[in-house]
Amino acid sequence: MTWLIFKYLVTAGVVVAVSEFAKRSDRLGGLIAALPMVTVLALIWLYVERQPQQKIANHAWYTFWYVLPTLPMFLFFPWLLPRLGFWPTLGACVLLTIACFALFAMCVRRFGIELL
Repeated sequence: MTWLIFKYLVTAGVVVAVSEFAKRSDRLGGLIAALPMVTVLALIWLYVERQPQQKIANHAWYTFWYVLPTLPMFLFFPWLLPRLGFWPTLGACVLLTIACFALFAMCVRRFGIELL
C-alpha cells in the first residue's frame, strides 16, 4: 500500500509541477508538458514492479502510435479557444482527437499495426 501511495504522489507531483511552470511561463510550461514524463514514469513503474521486458517495450511502442493522432488537438485548441470558450473547445478537441484516432487506426491497419 505504501508503494501505491508513493506512485500516486510522484505522478501527481509531475502534473502539479507542469501546471505551476505553465503559470510562470507559457513556453517553459509547454516544453515541460511536451516531455513524455508520464510515459517515462509508467516505464519506470513497470520496470520496478518487475514486468516482463516485452510488456515494457509494448507500452513504449503503443504510446508512440497513440500520441500521433492527438497532435492536431494542440493546433486546434488555441485557435478554437477565443471563438468558443474553454469547455466547448475542450469538448471539440476531445471529439477531434477521437475522430483522428479512428482515422489513424484505419490507416495504420494497412501496414499491420493494430491499435483497436
